[in-house]
Amino acid sequence: MRRHEQPEGNSFPGKTYVEAVLKPAYDQAKQELLLPMIEVHKAHLVMLLEQELLTQEEATHIAKALLSIDLVLLSQGTYNGQFEDLFFEVEHKLLELSNETSGSLHLGRSRNDMGIAIYRITLRKKLLRTIGSALALQASLLDFANKHTGTIIIAHTHTQQAQPTTLAHYIAAVSDSLARDIRRLQAAYANCNLSSMGAAALTTSGFAINRKRVAELLAFDGLIENAYDAVSGADYVAEIAAGVQLAAINLGRFTQELLLWCTQEFAVAKVAAPYVQISSIMPQKRNPVSIEHIRSLLSSISGNAQTVLTMLHNTPFGDIVDTEDDMQPYAWRSLDTLEVVYRLLAKVIASLQINEEVLRQRAAASFATVTELADTLVREEGLSFRNAHKIVSHLVSQAIQQNDLINDLSLQSLNEAAIHTIGLPLRLSEKQFKLALDPQHFVNVRKLCGGPSPGEMKRALKGQLHRLTTLEKWLSDKEAQLASASEQLNTSLLDWQIK
Repeated sequence: MRRHEQPEGNSFPGKTYVEAVLKPAYDQAKQELLLPMIEVHKAHLVMLLEQELLTQEEATHIAKALLSIDLVLLSQGTYNGQFEDLFFEVEHKLLELSNETSGSLHLGRSRNDMGIAIYRITLRKKLLRTIGSALALQASLLDFANKHTGTIIIAHTHTQQAQPTTLAHYIAAVSDSLARDIRRLQAAYANCNLSSMGAAALTTSGFAINRKRVAELLAFDGLIENAYDAVSGADYVAEIAAGVQLAAINLGRFTQELLLWCTQEFAVAKVAAPYVQISSIMPQKRNPVSIEHIRSLLSSISGNAQTVLTMLHNTPFGDIVDTEDDMQPYAWRSLDTLEVVYRLLAKVIASLQINEEVLRQRAAASFATVTELADTLVREEGLSFRNAHKIVSHLVSQAIQQNDLINDLSLQSLNEAAIHTIGLPLRLSEKQFKLALDPQHFVNVRKLCGGPSPGEMKRALKGQLHRLTTLEKWLSDKEAQLASASEQLNTSLLDWQIK
């Protein structure tokens, strides 16, 4: 022990323990877990009365105590060591307000099954908020894509110009990726929204409680049937973390390209005034700082989600509640941050300005269309694709060596390349040659499912909009389910109070 350090005594809680664990957990709990905790108390109380494990008089006393707790005052409290944590502080308040009657409220339950239920209630609400904002971003992306079905861009592979496509085709790809992220979060919600209540410590209870009824009262979709699994399983939060991490990684890749598009060199996109910042020294600067923050926040989301997974690694298969006190805040932060990032990016996309003329000129001046020239040789000349590829490759190589542009290519130079490569001239007409090099034609003929042609994009975007509408209905139903269950619980207790 260093000389300036003093012993912390022999009684609970030790000062350093308070600083490192108890106070941070208390501060998090009063902000995130207090309301779910009260909901769990209410649901368990209703069930105990229905099962005749409490008398109406006892239940009414406890109900009045629950309804009279000053939640605002509790949420503003500071940790003082009088109670181990918020759970025991609330229990103490209930005992005071009910003249000890609420001591019977703990029949057939434990901190273990309660804690898991409270965490799941907290996470499901955050999941729904995050999914809601993700759907808003997808709506913004689809609206943007519909405006740009005719905006030709050059797609890149290996960071090099590859082939012409449309901005709608690119954004629809981003939207499809986002849709998979949303479905993963939706699946995580299904596994999260299950009730642990009635598992008690890990073996259920000898009292005739009704686990299914508590699940129903709390708007859970079902039970975690095995009681041991109910208090030890933590994959519900790990699944959320994994889904959130992948969502952040996917969106980060798109965000990085958005930043490139905003450079003067790319000159593709211009971020609207509400989302840019100026330089303190350079008058010409118009910095897309909102997107920079989105990129860095997405990295923090990935980091927090990874922390959840790392903290679970090698955790013993048993009561997980104590570990989750430290772990859950990382899951909360990752979800909360992803939710606000989705909202911000939706606004940025909705107001983004695209330099369509630059994109058109760039596509017209690019060699990116020559894949279609090779395809045309296959169709019109009956050549194998490999021979057609060799001819066009030789044509482009010669042009680049002579510093020619795409517009400098001619049918004569193509014939010269053919004679050089296969020893024969071509029958291709001037019209066919020019059409093969037209970016709009390149896009128009790619009508296969998933291609960028206008008709195919219209079909694809319509399908995405239908899926979005379906997910919005799912979200609305889940939110209504949670709100209705909470309202019914409060109504039941208020009715008792009146009686």
